[in-house]
Amino acid sequence: MHGAPQANPSLVTVSHVTYLLHAIGLAIGAFGAATVAGSFVFGWPSIIAVIINYVKRPEMRGTWLESHVNWQIRTFWWAFFWTCLIGVTGFLLAIVIVGFAIWAIGFSLLGLWAIYRIARGWLALQAGRVMP
Repeated sequence: MHGAPQANPSLVTVSHVTYLLHAIGLAIGAFGAATVAGSFVFGWPSIIAVIINYVKRPEMRGTWLESHVNWQIRTFWWAFFWTCLIGVTGFLLAIVIVGFAIWAIGFSLLGLWAIYRIARGWLALQAGRVMP
């Protein structure tokens, strides 16, 4: 909260809920049949979370929570972009077999990146720190 205006406690709760929804999306991918990245981007928990982020962002503007809502939105859209890019590239290169490796390695790394981003953000929220 270093230097940023205080936020309404209910907005802190909303931020915890959206991190939780993103974490559920990641867990569904980790323990289900989908990839972690695919579940994060296309699963209902993360889609609901990003919608809540957009709806609540105006209320968080100017508070320390603004960095968290922006962090979550950027994480979602970058994951979406890379999921599409890896998917298309892997599909196009599947004819020469290397596409399957691109899918496996790319989606694994992207899943780890998404887990890192959500964990880092949620831990910072818990500690009352802003995100870069």
